[in-house]
Amino acid sequence: MIGGSVTEKIIREKKLYHLQGGKMTAVIYSNGSQECERMALLLKSLGGEFLEYKLGYHFTQRGFEAEFGENAEYPQINIGFRHIGNMKETLQHLKAEGAFV
Repeated sequence: MIGGSVTEKIIREKKLYHLQGGKMTAVIYSNGSQECERMALLLKSLGGEFLEYKLGYHFTQRGFEAEFGENAEYPQINIGFRHIGNMKETLQHLKAEGAFV
């Protein structure tokens, strides 16, 4: 990715978002798959705020692989400034945090 990694770009945008009075809770790195759509719907149903970054618009496949590894699956999720992982890892994290049973 020209001008820094995906995460560096997101951090810059989050700082701007916070300065504008918003509260960022999650970021979804999406390729438009059903899993990505389901994760967005889940976070929305839990009352969370999130940004969705889309392959081909916000980042390239090459940038995604550089950031998360060549075998990383979509979606990848950050909550706050912490990378949680793919859909399965995020569901486990949310369950451990008491978001649902």
